[in-house]
Amino acid sequence: MTFGFAPSAATSVSADSANRLARMLEPAEWAAAGIPLLRSPREVVSGLHARHRPTPATAVVAVLDHEERLTASASFTRRSVAADGWEFRNALLAHLRRVIPHDLRRRTPVRTAVLLYCREGDERWTEEDGAWMWGLRDACTLHGLRCGAYITLTHGGWQVLGEGRGGRRPNSTSAPSSLADTVGGQDPFPLRTGGGATEALRRTAAR
Repeated sequence: MTFGFAPSAATSVSADSANRLARMLEPAEWAAAGIPLLRSPREVVSGLHARHRPTPATAVVAVLDHEERLTASASFTRRSVAADGWEFRNALLAHLRRVIPHDLRRRTPVRTAVLLYCREGDERWTEEDGAWMWGLRDACTLHGLRCGAYITLTHGGWQVLGEGRGGRRPNSTSAPSSLADTVGGQDPFPLRTGGGATEALRRTAAR
């Protein structure tokens, strides 16, 4: 006969919270990870904002080539669950798989994934941001991509976390710029988009 004690609900909740905290990155950890800097962050942010028109709780994941041209992007709304890097990683990976093949056969990544997250609040780092950072880094590893910038979009503007670069526009309430203004009228090659892209963009990007 075996005797034991079932874990209490409080113990389970505490363990779950500890696991979630382990699946997030703080700004200092992110800055020390060697994330490549964007040459033109405002151009990248404005382009993604024009394509996907994000509102609070919308994530936009984008893949850039070695010249920082947009290759593919997808947007989706975050589910109303606790901030967990594992959940965010799975969501990012699922959308990356829909819009672009993996690069796992390459010795070193040649494409970079960046994440723009539109949320409430101000520009200060939150645990939710830390979970998105962890999720982005892990999703990139599993898809053969370099982990790129994590950008927040709030009512006060946009900010590349860990770099201190940002601007007032676009922001979470501003009207998107014309797509032609952000990409010079046309893409250098067909762009794969998913999630929040408009129907016209889907027709343009379809292969």
